[in-house]
Amino acid sequence: MECADCLCLASRRAARALSRSFERKLRPHGIRIGQFSALTALMLKGPMTIGTLAEFLGVERTTLTRNLALIEAKGWLEIHPGKDARSRLVEATRAGRDAVENALQAWREAQAAATVVIGPAGAASLQRLALKSLG
Repeated sequence: MECADCLCLASRRAARALSRSFERKLRPHGIRIGQFSALTALMLKGPMTIGTLAEFLGVERTTLTRNLALIEAKGWLEIHPGKDARSRLVEATRAGRDAVENALQAWREAQAAATVVIGPAGAASLQRLALKSLG
């Protein structure tokens, strides 16, 4: 019975609910939350390798590579050869920055709504967990 309170299950369900909330807000702007997150990471940190971006976003590199191809097809980012033959550098384009800017108010609304639901302490805990490995 103790598994009924599984934190892993609860966090996965909460993450899906949170993602759906952001998706609903961003949908009218033609951008998905994963695309928005990848582009904002590139805007904040500058061009980076796919591996570095995957680590920053907390996703598998192979999954990110597939998703980046969709974003690249929209003209929102460019992928260039890296310093060696195995690495590729990802960079947001002007169109990608515009897509984020156009959706920013919708993101703010989703962010505010989520903060109301989980509270400021919950939001702070979530940010701390995102930066920490639980081992």
